[in-house]
Amino acid sequence: METGSSSAHRWRFFRLGGFDQVRLDTAEDLLHLGELDQKLWAALSCPVNGLEFDPRTLAMLDTDGDGRVRVPEILAAVNWVCTVLRDLRPLMAGSSSLPLAAIDSSIPEGQRLLASARQIQNFLGQEGAEAITIEHVAGTEALLHESPFNGDGVITPISARDQGTQALIEEIMACVGSVLDRGGAPGIGAEQVEAFYQAAALYVEWQREAQENAGSILPFGENTTAARDIVNSLQPKLDDYFTRCNLAAYDPKAEEALNPALTAYEAISPHELRLDADLVHFPVARIEANRPLPLETGVNPAWAQALATFKTLVAVPLFGDVESLEQSRWELVKSTLKPHEDWLAAKAGAEVESLGAVRLQELLDGVSRQELEKIITEDLSLAEQVESFEGVTRLVHFTRDLLVLLNNFVAFRDFYAQDRKAVFQAGTLYLDGRACELCVRVANPDTHATLAPLSQTYLTYCRCTRRGSTEQMHIAAAFTGGDSDNLMVGRNGIFYDRAGNDWDATIVKIVEHPISVRQAFLSPYKRIGRMIGEQIAKFAAAKDSAVNTAAGSKLSGMAPGADPAKPPTPFDVGKFAGIFAAIGLALGALGTAMASVMSGFLTLSVWQMPLVIGGLVLMISGPSMLIAYLKLRQRNLAPILDAGGWAVNTKARINIPFGATLTTLAELPAGSKRSTVDPFADKKTPWKKWAVLLALFMALGMAWDKGYIQQMFASVRPLFSSGQTNATTEAPAPADAPAATAPESQAEPAKKQ
Repeated sequence: METGSSSAHRWRFFRLGGFDQVRLDTAEDLLHLGELDQKLWAALSCPVNGLEFDPRTLAMLDTDGDGRVRVPEILAAVNWVCTVLRDLRPLMAGSSSLPLAAIDSSIPEGQRLLASARQIQNFLGQEGAEAITIEHVAGTEALLHESPFNGDGVITPISARDQGTQALIEEIMACVGSVLDRGGAPGIGAEQVEAFYQAAALYVEWQREAQENAGSILPFGENTTAARDIVNSLQPKLDDYFTRCNLAAYDPKAEEALNPALTAYEAISPHELRLDADLVHFPVARIEANRPLPLETGVNPAWAQALATFKTLVAVPLFGDVESLEQSRWELVKSTLKPHEDWLAAKAGAEVESLGAVRLQELLDGVSRQELEKIITEDLSLAEQVESFEGVTRLVHFTRDLLVLLNNFVAFRDFYAQDRKAVFQAGTLYLDGRACELCVRVANPDTHATLAPLSQTYLTYCRCTRRGSTEQMHIAAAFTGGDSDNLMVGRNGIFYDRAGNDWDATIVKIVEHPISVRQAFLSPYKRIGRMIGEQIAKFAAAKDSAVNTAAGSKLSGMAPGADPAKPPTPFDVGKFAGIFAAIGLALGALGTAMASVMSGFLTLSVWQMPLVIGGLVLMISGPSMLIAYLKLRQRNLAPILDAGGWAVNTKARINIPFGATLTTLAELPAGSKRSTVDPFADKKTPWKKWAVLLALFMALGMAWDKGYIQQMFASVRPLFSSGQTNATTEAPAPADAPAATAPESQAEPAKKQ
């Protein structure tokens, strides 16, 4: 397949998603698609299920029926379409209507397709139409189902010309089975006809053998089968009886033991006797040495009826009206039925036995088989035309869908386009004030989540159900905008599929990754806030528990049963003084630290202060922002699709700008008017403002006391007085100034310092 380097065709590529994708814009591109190096294809295979694509087209592409569409199958479809069409413009336009003039009638296959297309139009009453559409070929299966002949060599009862042939087809199906014809109706083919008549011949021949050797095979005439059945049912008991009698003759002492013991009768005597449960296991008659088997009196009641039938069907025809049966005669009975047993074992054609030998002989002697073969031949004569029906259906579907699939298989053009969606995008998920466009169907979230985390994308797996229906599916939705603060298992949203149907969506699993750099910037502060809140909650809970414990102990001390002699615990003044002293030291240390930080900050120049603040913010948020940025640059579509059965051949990136288009946040419409007055807003308390103002005044006071504000104004004053001239200078000190004033004037700055 890798022959692209030697091709004379000039390919054109565009770069989206971080890789080069081929443009398939002209008929020449499709004609030379087989020459494109497979390493440049976006995917090498895709599943036939779970895509927003016509499943019938995918089934036509999946020629080997393995549930996947592969590169050779794509190329075979493209080559076939380019061969049978003389004009590829309908294909490039993705038209659902194929003009008949576009079919190349100069080749034999094109002629057959054109004739079949016109035949379909005739069936539908569209004679003379210039084009055949998807709607026309959608009814071809119904046409084949309703037609008595569909070219597959399988005839159904409606294929028969008379009621006799129709009844024969139904008899054959009942005897040797049926197969489905192209239209889905049960029928028979040449194989079933051959099997039926072969079985009929064997069965008739088997019956003929019995008639020719009736003396040995049918010794009891028409009652032979019944006689054989009663002999087989009695044989184990009669063999047991004669064996016991022979053993009693061998050793008379064993005679008593060979008959039922008295305890056996005592065990069954208390309750109502049942022939089939209590007596059936006893010997058929009393055991005595060399005793013949009685047939009427003195027999086990459980076997009396069977012995009476045996006497009527077997004993009387062979030995006359006898009252007993010797062992030698019993052996004669078995040998008399031996030829019949051998004949039954050689039985052939049992599958057609239900029709009877007379009916089968009638069919073999008549021309019914020739009539069936004639109908099958007539059906096969339409094979070429009917197969062309399927070819026309395939051609119309490929004309509409093939280019769409190529732009989602050879390239991911539809995915990166802003005006359409890819075939693997199942719809849109609305949840947490966002609309997620990258949603793919998944068969099992747990299985999909084993590979999908490699995509470096924040994924939520949702179970989607339809209201009032048991229909259910799972999707994986990518969140590429906003934050994850309110995304958690159990949250509900609405999913709209590509057909516009709405589903109730519930998050069942989350694969966490960074969503945005903005979220990474705020995450450290949110973590600090959560930590402070948790600590305050723990502190409050501990204090509440301590108060409850103390109150409980005091109440228990006041109970009537408390020991009055035990004095209450005295108030420890020193302990509480130490606690307050420790709290004062802690607050003093905290205030000193804050004063040091503030004093150091105020010593900076004005232009340095924003840099310090920015550096502090960068130190806190920088690491998380850097990690998020690097991961967002690594977001990759391939693992998401590979986990669903695709074989993606490249790294299809979802960078930050493109990811912003896949998840849209809630925004007010342009030109909307917004009122900020909220009657239910939280009431603002003034203590926060007073606390901030107090802290500000304290900081300013400390700065004024230390002289930092004066220094700041001194450093800023030259900026405002730069326009003035420097001609005026300070007057020199008088020469006769008292010497005592010099130390005071010099000491003043020292005092301030």
